[in-house]
Amino acid sequence: MLRAAARRFAILLAAVAGGTIAVSLAAGLLLGSAADRSISVGLYLVGSFLLVAGFFVGNRGPARIKGDGSELPAAAGMFGIGVGSGRLRWATPSEREEALSNSAIFVSLGFALILLGVAADSRVHLL
Repeated sequence: MLRAAARRFAILLAAVAGGTIAVSLAAGLLLGSAADRSISVGLYLVGSFLLVAGFFVGNRGPARIKGDGSELPAAAGMFGIGVGSGRLRWATPSEREEALSNSAIFVSLGFALILLGVAADSRVHLL
């Protein structure tokens, strides 16, 4: 089970890192930057974004909107509209577990991308 999870995480990391490197190289070529510098900055940016996203996903409150949320506008639950109207419910244990699992994936992936960025950065000497 752990081997399969590690394989799925490695595939996810390779896909995100590969996409980030491709976009970073293209942006670096357009801006006239060095390849190693554009790759490291791209990995830093995406890794930092995933760390912040993981923090906010993991800190989501226990209240959820009742139903599927189709009767409310998209931003209604985010800004608290309808909070006093009795349309809220408590999250189930599986919803809380899913939020924590997603947070762990985002944080782990972000940390790994930042480490790859450090390895790709020519200004940092690891040894």
